[in-house]
Amino acid sequence: MLMHRGGHTVTQGTYWNVTNGQRVDVSSEESLPGNGHTRYIKMSVAMMLLAGPALGLIYALFLPFIGIAMTLGLIGKKLISGVAHVAVKSTTFSWRPIEAYLNGKQRRKSGMQKTKRDGKK
Repeated sequence: MLMHRGGHTVTQGTYWNVTNGQRVDVSSEESLPGNGHTRYIKMSVAMMLLAGPALGLIYALFLPFIGIAMTLGLIGKKLISGVAHVAVKSTTFSWRPIEAYLNGKQRRKSGMQKTKRDGKK
């Protein structure tokens, strides 16, 4: 069996943790660290040494695509935040309840007619 789970008893060999890349050397029959969700692959040291450059090559091949995806994601995020900012700015009131303009009441010119609102008919 090539795949093993954490907590299972295994024989002598080298086991590679798939999730974090940790290498576990088992010298005699013992259980693997971790719970049942931790997965291990039994691999010889030579296979692990050969897997390193292969994984590096895969990373180098996909690096330009990762850069393009990150750039498109950044541009999309900037566009969405800009549109959201304009939408919020256009829907909010210009009234600011924290600011107080303490100039007092405005005086009417003497020639203007008094209205019901001023207290006289």
